[in-house]
Amino acid sequence: MIHKTIVRAPEWEIVIGLEVHTQLSTSSKIFSGASTTYGAEPNTQADAVSIALPGVLPVLNKGAVERAIKFGLAVGAHIAPRSVFARKNYFYPDLPKGYQISQFDLPVVGQGVLTILVEPLSGNAKPYEKVVRITRAHLEEDAGKSVHGESQGLTGVDLNRAGTPLLEIVSEPDMSSAAEAVAYAKTLHSLVRWIGICDGNMQEGSFRCDVNVSVRRPGGPLGTRREIKNLNSFKFMQQAIDYEVQWQIDTLENGGKIHQATVLFDADKGTTHAMRSKEEAHDYRYFPDPDLLPLEISEEWKEQVRATLPELPEAKRNRYVKDFGLSSYDAGILTASREVADFFEAALNPPQSPLVRGEASSSPDKGRPGGVEAKLCANWLIGEVSAQLNRDGLEMQQSPVTPQQLGGMLKRIADGTISNAAAKEVFRTMWAEGGDADSIIEAKGLKQVSDSGAIEAIVDEIIAANADKVAEYRSGKDKLFGFFVGLAMKASNGKANPAQLNDILKKKLAG
Repeated sequence: MIHKTIVRAPEWEIVIGLEVHTQLSTSSKIFSGASTTYGAEPNTQADAVSIALPGVLPVLNKGAVERAIKFGLAVGAHIAPRSVFARKNYFYPDLPKGYQISQFDLPVVGQGVLTILVEPLSGNAKPYEKVVRITRAHLEEDAGKSVHGESQGLTGVDLNRAGTPLLEIVSEPDMSSAAEAVAYAKTLHSLVRWIGICDGNMQEGSFRCDVNVSVRRPGGPLGTRREIKNLNSFKFMQQAIDYEVQWQIDTLENGGKIHQATVLFDADKGTTHAMRSKEEAHDYRYFPDPDLLPLEISEEWKEQVRATLPELPEAKRNRYVKDFGLSSYDAGILTASREVADFFEAALNPPQSPLVRGEASSSPDKGRPGGVEAKLCANWLIGEVSAQLNRDGLEMQQSPVTPQQLGGMLKRIADGTISNAAAKEVFRTMWAEGGDADSIIEAKGLKQVSDSGAIEAIVDEIIAANADKVAEYRSGKDKLFGFFVGLAMKASNGKANPAQLNDILKKKLAG
């Protein structure tokens, strides 16, 4: 596989914008009642509207419109009180009408913004935030699918996807690296899943990205862009952008010229290649669709949709920092998906906690609703839980350990019943066999020894048996402290409360 890792030359600037096709999570198509279920036998979900039989008329799906409104509200965009559907004329074998119903000059969603956290793909640069402007988001129907070479080298056409509702989200060319483009795509992917308008399944084509890439001299006019079509993997997006940028720079530096084109990314070779010259708006001969009335969205309808929005990732992230005292990094990981955030809050529980409802707290136990410390919970989710999910190839919602089980275990760490080492054994048992923390702790005898008298007795025996080491410690060899801790933990079968043990040892060794 050929793949270039780009070394960005200071004499060139990279300019990137994305067009993302998000399949909306309606059960029926945008202009008919045909099913949108994935995986059906070819052409079994292609009704009269999908295949454009003469005389059929489109009827707009209200659920698709509400999902578009929901997205617009989530990114702070203008929702057009009146928008228009247009016919976008072009011919493909899998587009039966010879035109696509889309929106052109009056889209349903106007300008908005999306804040992203960029993690540089290489080097020691620190993550940083960036605001990417969203130009528009418009409703349209999907085309069918050409299936090549499955039977005697012939191409078949499956029209099941024809008419599937899409929201095409168009960004401004605000990104200047593959890292920023990937961060934007990931943030957008998380958001549409978070607000429930798209399942985000990239393998099934529910979330597809077209990336417009150009290069220019710093401060100069925009260069000629080439559009990389149908990227359905964040990894491939990064590779495709890196290759395309380097190809454009090499071409210009060698005296060549960039021609506007639509290109495809070959994942096996790690290269892009031209598919066709890039069309402009006038090539599509847009005109208002005479079969569809203008779409009118009232303020009342908009507010009804707003009431269905969950707490958004950015607001939740800020709340975790403010109310729970988490770092921006931890809060960002916990809000990367709604499933993780829901798990985190359920593990903290309890329903009466004002923090879980998003209200400010004046309690001195800030960050410890239900006795579970937020930082401790975050550490376990980001560490042990995440690692085990990755090892088993599971998503958060498939975790064998429930939030309540994890929260019960974390309470036992917090109140000193078990040590961190014992907690890992409890967690492994819950993951493999189920059960609650208290039962597992009891069955396996994992309770810490927190009786100060018992710990003092162990320490006294160790000090009496190691007088020479005690003398060395008192003469200044502080590193011997770990030696005494090790002996004490061994004598207690690993059950001595570490904090108590350390305190008692320090006092006894000080003489």
